[in-house]
Amino acid sequence: MDTLLSQIKSPADLKGLDRGQMLQLAEELRTQIVSTVSVNGGHLGSSLGVVELTIALHHVFDSPNDQIVWDVGHQAYAHKLLTGRLERFDSLRQLDGISGFPKKSESKYDCFGVGHSSTSISAALGLAAGRDICGEDDKIIAVIGDGSLTAGMAFEGLNHAGHLKQKLVVILNDNEMSISPNVGALSSFLSRKMTSETFIRFKKETENLLGYVPGIGRELVNLAKRAEESFKSFMTPGMLFEGFGFDYFGPIDGHNIEELTETLRNVAQIKGPVLLHVLTKKGKGYEPAENDPPKFHGIGPFDSATGEVKGGKSGGVPSYTKVFGDTLTQLATDNPQIVAITAAMAEGTGLTRFSKEHPERFFDVGIAEQHAVTFAAGLACRGLKPVVTIYSTFMQRAYDQVLHDVCLQNLPVTFALDRGGLVGADGPTHHGVFDLSFLRHIPNLVFAVPRNEVDLQRLMKTASEFDGPFAYRYPRGSGSGLQLAETLESFDIGQGELLREGNDGLIIAVGVLVNESLAAAEALAKEGIDIAVIDGRFVKPLDSDLIITHAEKVPFVLTAEENSLQGGFGSSVLELLSDVGLTIPVVRLGIPDQFVGQGTQAELRSQLDLDVTGIYKRVKQAVNRFKLKATAS
Repeated sequence: MDTLLSQIKSPADLKGLDRGQMLQLAEELRTQIVSTVSVNGGHLGSSLGVVELTIALHHVFDSPNDQIVWDVGHQAYAHKLLTGRLERFDSLRQLDGISGFPKKSESKYDCFGVGHSSTSISAALGLAAGRDICGEDDKIIAVIGDGSLTAGMAFEGLNHAGHLKQKLVVILNDNEMSISPNVGALSSFLSRKMTSETFIRFKKETENLLGYVPGIGRELVNLAKRAEESFKSFMTPGMLFEGFGFDYFGPIDGHNIEELTETLRNVAQIKGPVLLHVLTKKGKGYEPAENDPPKFHGIGPFDSATGEVKGGKSGGVPSYTKVFGDTLTQLATDNPQIVAITAAMAEGTGLTRFSKEHPERFFDVGIAEQHAVTFAAGLACRGLKPVVTIYSTFMQRAYDQVLHDVCLQNLPVTFALDRGGLVGADGPTHHGVFDLSFLRHIPNLVFAVPRNEVDLQRLMKTASEFDGPFAYRYPRGSGSGLQLAETLESFDIGQGELLREGNDGLIIAVGVLVNESLAAAEALAKEGIDIAVIDGRFVKPLDSDLIITHAEKVPFVLTAEENSLQGGFGSSVLELLSDVGLTIPVVRLGIPDQFVGQGTQAELRSQLDLDVTGIYKRVKQAVNRFKLKATAS
């Protein structure tokens, strides 16, 4: 028997559904989302929390003519299912499958591509302003979570929207349940009535009538407005948004489809910017996710019956993230100057233990990477050693603060960049493949990449002793299974390491590709091809003496990095060889000038020749090409 969901080919099919059918559809959506995410992994809790809201939005508005911008996109799975992607939904986050985030090239219903937080209001305002310039009349809706609203960019968008007065609906999806049920119930009633056409007309007519009272009319209007604002301020957080120039309504129950559809119809008619505050519950309808929202925010494959995460392939080897968190906690125990900072990612960056053992030196600043960096600069000015722990892809948001507030002042702030390199199924918005390029050129900054978890520990020790800006990046996933160091030793700044001698060519690699390069060199040795391998380790400063000494002995150099080839580690080696006048062929392996799609890390590395097989192949080609030339000369 066909499900109701299987009959929904586009949002137009929602228009004729009654309340009972919409409730049935909500249950079917949740079943489908849990079933798929339990196999593929993904962002479960947030998507389950907005099922009713998504149904109501597509029931009331006319997508894709009316345009919905989803902030971050973690919550967009129900949206994808209702916009013609049910048959492909099992490919969610898989190689060549549908994206885990809204993506313009994937569907006409995805009006704006997202993946990083707090962009929806700005994007929606741009769409609204463009609509008005073009003389069109569609409706623009931004859906933003309470977490994303902590970022400064969201408030910049609110401020500009209030100034422009363009017709725009912003829906604040508040899933923290911070407002009590009693207040929520009353506010729900008020919002539905205060957004009705009758009430809006009555409000305007009353203002006009009071304005005509001789002598005191304007004072009466102002008094009425102050009374309304005082009441709304007492009952709701509305005055904050009213101060930005928005009409505020809410909070309402985000799981009550009748309330949602009625209120959305009403606010859709209001001229100017409107903010609707909706209360939802993360993981709604799936008990394990409701009971443990952090676990089910972004999760790997799990048993849908129990919620238990399925065992991975790590064999008990700790992840780089865990090694980082445990080691930083150890360093902070020995050094009271060390302070840890995260941008709403305590669990994701491995800082939970640190926050418990050193709570007075732990700061979660919310989704505010720019603030995190400048806040750290202020701490450093007081003689502390702040460690800013942020995913590589999110550090892109704070480039100016790194350059201007930290490096220009040469402050001892450490940047720990988790998820450096290819991250897998989250795709192009989350790959950390640009950090070597956008950070290595900044004066005063030292930047290093460990090849294994023990080197990560040593680099952390090195950074804690360095009196200046220091960055290191490490990959997503498990380490190499090495015995972790009990006593930490630091590296000399700029110290690389020769791992293998050879005269037929030289590989200089950083990070996880060092191990792949060693394995490729060993395979080539069996064919009589002798390749030297250097772990560059420091992207800046390079170990110039080590690199030049061995580059002079071979017919070619091959660099390997999990970073963009433009301005990355390979570029730094080229610059070094050019500066010293050493003319030698250089082959660079890395991320080409394109955005890399989604897939497992292994699949993506294979596609890009960034695994043992690929490095072996590229070295073999270089040997055949350049050794012959060297012999002929």
